[in-house]
Amino acid sequence: MNHSNETPSSDASDEFANEPVREIERDGVHYTLLGTAHVSPASAAAVKHHVESGRFDAVAIELCPSRHRALTDPSAWRSMNLFQVIRERKAGMMMASLALAAYQRRIAEQFDIEPGAEMKAAIEASERRDLPLQLIDREIGITLKRTSRRLSWWKRWVLTNGLVLSLFSREKIEEEDIERLKQGDILNETFSEFADQSPELYESLITERDHYMAARLREDNAAHPGRRVLAVLGAGHLAGTAEALTRDVEPSSEVERLDRTPPPSKVWKALPWIILVAVLTGFGIGFSRSPELGWSLVLTWVVINGGLSALGALVARAHPITVLAALCAAPLTSLNPTIGAGMVTGAVEASLRKPRMGDFETLRDDVVQLSGWWKNRVARVFLVFFLSNLGSALGTWIAGASMIRQLAA
Repeated sequence: MNHSNETPSSDASDEFANEPVREIERDGVHYTLLGTAHVSPASAAAVKHHVESGRFDAVAIELCPSRHRALTDPSAWRSMNLFQVIRERKAGMMMASLALAAYQRRIAEQFDIEPGAEMKAAIEASERRDLPLQLIDREIGITLKRTSRRLSWWKRWVLTNGLVLSLFSREKIEEEDIERLKQGDILNETFSEFADQSPELYESLITERDHYMAARLREDNAAHPGRRVLAVLGAGHLAGTAEALTRDVEPSSEVERLDRTPPPSKVWKALPWIILVAVLTGFGIGFSRSPELGWSLVLTWVVINGGLSALGALVARAHPITVLAALCAAPLTSLNPTIGAGMVTGAVEASLRKPRMGDFETLRDDVVQLSGWWKNRVARVFLVFFLSNLGSALGTWIAGASMIRQLAA
């Protein structure tokens, strides 16, 4: 059986002694886990200091390959195929990623520091020292999917609206508050409250990634006993990853388990079919009573569902033809479990207003400001997708309730 231990940081006497650090010995490899705040200038300086100290043989960072590419390759967005993103139902995930990045970037701009500067410092310093760089975090798409699959429809709604509302946030955060977040006790209290409110979110966003990163560390360094590894992690993952390194699990099977996307719940999977059957049954009952009632129900469904989806596209400042497409498509897509209104409107908008190369190049900067979501053609496609889908979803329930009232009258 393997044993591990935790010892104080050996840098206690230098100017970075207050940076949260955990020292773990596991399988003959010595891990130094450095906790950082993602928008803290002090964290970026501490990372550079540790990597260039000459004490380490490898550097691991809390990034997945796609986030690493986005951070290091300014042209990464150029290769994005919008139609493929929409067709593969990844538009929502892409918009969520952009919203999260925009929120972090706005905070970073308050302190005149580049978002992810501590990770970039680790990447650049490891290149200068010619040290192996290990990307140990789980792909963000898998994390978002596993998180979504754990949530009820109501919690998904709350989470989605929280992301959208973050676009409107202009709250100032004091630098001292960010530095205090790196202290374990305050951080633990913060996440404990978070877990009480939504243990499913905590499990997917924090605990699972702690276990995943610990398993990846052990995987990547298994053949190198005696190696000294610096792992640069967000402070919120410091305690959990340190604890996960002590667990007696097989790293490869742990990584495989946490990389799997669980199937949707049976209720969630059946819901579109239930809606389809309910609406068609409503139409059938209406026409069996009288043609007037039947056509009234059809008109209610088309006007409310299509109208609210078109309104969403209009708010996104979509092309007039896209708005018309939302009006016509939403009543039909709401009855088709395999396609959503946003898939139609997003594709139509991308065809009519083809994004220019400049839109891809400035995408990450444009979405920092709310107005940029309308100005940038790539971002606007995502906005059209989201708001027309939202309108159609609202229209489904509002039109359904109106049809029930008419049948009950």
